Amino acid sequence: MKMIIEEEIRERFEAMLALRDRHMGHMLGMEFEYVGRDKMVATMPVNENTVQPFGMLHGGASVALAESLASIGAFLNIDDQKKIAVGLEINANHVRPVRDGRVRATAVPLHRGAGTQIWETRIETTDGKLVCVSRCTLAVIPIRKA
Repeated sequence: MKMIIEEEIRERFEAMLALRDRHMGHMLGMEFEYVGRDKMVATMPVNENTVQPFGMLHGGASVALAESLASIGAFLNIDDQKKIAVGLEINANHVRPVRDGRVRATAVPLHRGAGTQIWETRIETTDGKLVCVSRCTLAVIPIRKA
């Protein structure tokens, strides 16, 4: 599937991706499908990199996917020359085990304030069955000059 990026944020998103050649998202196989200020969508494989020893999708991999979408979505909603969004709290309810295939995560902002943002992420199987629901609170803080 071709990634869709809202035009007004394309340059910022591509610059953010260029900051590092490799990061956790690469290692877990995350692939963005939609990038926007009001919604983020990505998929992740359920494979040897994302399962726990019993062969089911690891809850930590689901949380990494959820926080990645929330953090990038928050970044796209702030003045990144003055502020940065950092994770403050995340929770997740793991509803259904997944043993193979891919999962799709959709994150939407519940609150975008001057000091905090709250994003909710639903992770589903490719046929739409709920796997995990997560809420991530991010602090929006001034960038410290070194």
